[in-house]
Amino acid sequence: MSDHIYIGADIGGTAIKVGICDENGTLLHSYEGPTGTEDGQDAILENIAAYVRKIVEDSPFAWEQVAGVGIGIAGFMDIPTGFMKTSPNLPLRNVPIKQILEEKLGKLVKINNDANVAALGEAWSGAGAGIPNVVCYTLGTGVGGGIIIHGKIYEGFNGMGGELGHMSIVPDLEAIQCGCGKMGCLETVSSATGIVRMAKDAVERGDRTSLSHIDNITAKDVFDAAKAGDEVANRIISRAAFYLGKSMAAIAVVVNPQRFIIGGGLSKAGEFLFEQIREVFRKFTPETAQEGVEILPAILGNDAGVVGAAGLITRS
Repeated sequence: MSDHIYIGADIGGTAIKVGICDENGTLLHSYEGPTGTEDGQDAILENIAAYVRKIVEDSPFAWEQVAGVGIGIAGFMDIPTGFMKTSPNLPLRNVPIKQILEEKLGKLVKINNDANVAALGEAWSGAGAGIPNVVCYTLGTGVGGGIIIHGKIYEGFNGMGGELGHMSIVPDLEAIQCGCGKMGCLETVSSATGIVRMAKDAVERGDRTSLSHIDNITAKDVFDAAKAGDEVANRIISRAAFYLGKSMAAIAVVVNPQRFIIGGGLSKAGEFLFEQIREVFRKFTPETAQEGVEILPAILGNDAGVVGAAGLITRS
């Protein structure tokens, strides 16, 4: 084992998860504490630094072994400089996170978008381990994504590379406006939010479905109904799977990854969802671009973010 350890911090709206990884991406120790959002940005940054120091103090490792600290956080940022412009769920505006934390910790600090970081985690020691080129989707409230090329995050020239949920893929006649302001984004149909919206629309139209008996429909309700044979629910899930598979077909002829990895809450639907996605992918992808390509579920779960954040130090 190397003398170095790598620390990752996954910053959420309510909790900060910190972990220590070895050079293979194995999570050795983890700690979780409150973000302190209500106390403002100075408190958040102080908490990050405190939790990083605590996890090392509580481990068998010495501070001198820390090679650096990676930070995964949602928001718009200048990745090379570590400058956070704005975050959707944290009171962080125009904050030089990298500079401040390097001063507090005396260690190299790197930051990146939370979806990119989760993708890096899966590529490092998760479902993409040993595969140099992978594309990851996170299906939750929205559709997040990350592109890993030759083992490194592809960010694009201003950090927007890998924003898979905002591929404009739904035809105009079917499209609705996305939260980003544009029409027809993948996120509007293939996220949990999109699935629930389509289900509620069906109920309001008076479609015959078992979902009409549920007061607060969830994406799980729709999947359960579809698996039970509900035609309306099946149509909704098929639509979500169709646009996911079609988006992968588009990516396949641009990036040509060996593996697509799907994580997030919707991935728990298992083969019921995955087989539909694979079928669409095969239909729309040229044979040479689909040969040997796999579409698999993520395996790190909630640890992907902290593992990937640690990977920013050794794999970027």
